Amino acid sequence: MEISPSTVVQVALMARELDRAEGELRAFIDRMSEDEQAELVAIMWIGRDSFDADDWQEAVATARSEASVPCADYVLGSPHLSDHLENGLDALGYSVEDIENRLM
Repeated sequence: MEISPSTVVQVALMARELDRAEGELRAFIDRMSEDEQAELVAIMWIGRDSFDADDWQEAVATARSEASVPCADYVLGSPHLSDHLENGLDALGYSVEDIENRLM
């Protein structure tokens, strides 16, 4: 993965506080590379069961090919963004709780 799991957790944490952190979250996502943005979307899709974790490469390729709006607009328009990101990381074998503990 190009995107670090801790970066995904940071997005999830900011998404929980969207009413006060939207500008910061948009800037954070906009600073990511295109590969990281595609992987962020793929993790979100895996977390909402649009793809299985075994379909990681396909999810990333689909995220790249179907990107038609800025990534921040797309992911922030998704209800339950933080839950989907956390579920996606879990499905990919990462412990969100461990990552959050390291960030705090």
